Amino acid sequence: MNFLRFSYQFKKGLMFLAEGVLIFLSVLAGVYYRTGTLDHELVISKAFLTTVVCLISLYYADLYNPKIIKDIRELLIRLMQALGVASIVLAVIFYVYPLLMIGRGASLVSACLIIVLIVSWRLFYRSVLMLQGMEERILIVGTNPFAIALAEEITAQSTLGYRVVGYIGRDPGRMVGNPASRPVLADLPGIAQVVQDHQISQIIVSLSERRGRLPMEHLVECKMAGVVVNEGVSFYEKITGKILIDKLRPSWLIFSSGFDKSRLVTGTKRILEVVISSVVLVLLLPVILFIAILIRLDSPGPALFKQRRVGEQGKQFVLYKFRSMTADAESETGPVWAGDDDARVTRMGRFLRKTRLDELPQLFNVIKGDMSFVGPRPERPYFVAQLSKEIPYYGIRHTVKPGITGWAQVRYSYGASVEDAKEKLQYDLFYIKHMSLFLDLEVILDTIKVVFLNRGAR
Repeated sequence: MNFLRFSYQFKKGLMFLAEGVLIFLSVLAGVYYRTGTLDHELVISKAFLTTVVCLISLYYADLYNPKIIKDIRELLIRLMQALGVASIVLAVIFYVYPLLMIGRGASLVSACLIIVLIVSWRLFYRSVLMLQGMEERILIVGTNPFAIALAEEITAQSTLGYRVVGYIGRDPGRMVGNPASRPVLADLPGIAQVVQDHQISQIIVSLSERRGRLPMEHLVECKMAGVVVNEGVSFYEKITGKILIDKLRPSWLIFSSGFDKSRLVTGTKRILEVVISSVVLVLLLPVILFIAILIRLDSPGPALFKQRRVGEQGKQFVLYKFRSMTADAESETGPVWAGDDDARVTRMGRFLRKTRLDELPQLFNVIKGDMSFVGPRPERPYFVAQLSKEIPYYGIRHTVKPGITGWAQVRYSYGASVEDAKEKLQYDLFYIKHMSLFLDLEVILDTIKVVFLNRGAR
């Protein structure tokens, strides 16, 4: 049944495509029910438009987030919210372009069909993932804390279609893990038999010290039989979107795939960023001037805030932002991280931070070449010096240009401590390893969602 076991990205893409088809067919069915025919002008275009708007609404309602879609009650609430937003967007479009309207009666029938079909499809999708033939049955080699944490992470993301069967380690028969305990099925030499008895489809190796301990012959035998053998850190990276710093070894960084800097990608990215930044600045010039005036009226001090940050290759540059704090906010304290309900933040500044409009002047930094749209957020020299001493591999984030937004910003909340900086670095390393135009596009789309849902601002 290995042909039925697909990657998470394939499953996510399948869900997205299937729901697009269901929405499209629902619109056609609604039109046919109300009119008795599909021989209408632009009916296909109308159905396609409605499908695109609905899919975008579902995406921005987090309905493709594996931690949310497994809850049926949450699914219904978010689905209704998404369709409500889609209805408003479509109403505006129909008002501007009346020829694209499909009719209120057809819209009502289509909406009812969409709700029924998507909920039914989600329930079917989830039940199929739980079938024995569709799930990835995983065996973890090792019983160390990382192996247990990995098993818990896999269990928490049940919609990925993985199931941890047990461990390979010392003292077979004992239970490992809390609260989700699993058995140690055999010692190291018994892997092949466990794989056969439990129909294992993937082995994850999570040993702290492998030299002289790995049963290489048995692992090769399993791999030749079609079982996927994966390294623990790489698998953790795959399901979480971050690279675990505590388990990194220099050899892994040297020999692992990724961390490539294609001149074609970087060159194309640079051209697009300069063009888009220039166009956006011209279009938003009235907004920028209006914000600057409001800042000056709200509190004394300049509208624009300048601060030295560390960029690519450790070079310092001047970062531009709209001022969101009182003037000379750190004159007495020195450099400190922003906290929740920070008293230094002005009324206008609070609004700017929530909407991320305070970052707008950084488009000038993009044009100058100091920054990119997407990349690790640039930090201040004071904190870089501190964090470089306390966090291993921190300097790797300076091998690429910093960004206005980044993978860490859309995957993790606002950071205001060394531990937060360490967690965000793990996401930054993932971005640097997999950097591409498609990943940049995903980050930009997720950033819009984060701003729209008002997450993570301080």
